[in-house]
Amino acid sequence: MKKVTILVPCYNEAKSLHFLYAELKALMDEEKGYNWEVLFVNDGSRDNTLEIIRDLQSRDKRICFVDLSRNFGKGNAMLAGFDYATGDCVVILDADLQDPPSLIPSMLKEWE
Repeated sequence: MKKVTILVPCYNEAKSLHFLYAELKALMDEEKGYNWEVLFVNDGSRDNTLEIIRDLQSRDKRICFVDLSRNFGKGNAMLAGFDYATGDCVVILDADLQDPPSLIPSMLKEWE
């Protein structure tokens, strides 16, 4: 079974992470044809983004994270995520739901 990594760079995203996770969980639970990994990259957030990510990880083994020592910017956060992603493919999402997770299945069909 192929593994999909959903890479989410995060900078001060505490307000949106629970909403994002709810949508990702529904997607991952419905799409059983893949193994899933959600890789959050905390890009030096100053709010409680990291604590929320750790809480999500404690409840869902598909969640993992990288915690950068300071803010390096979205591009560098994504590059760091590429180094740690273990999936056969990587889907990059913004944490603010600007990119709807509901589009991922059609993207995977194109990838396949």
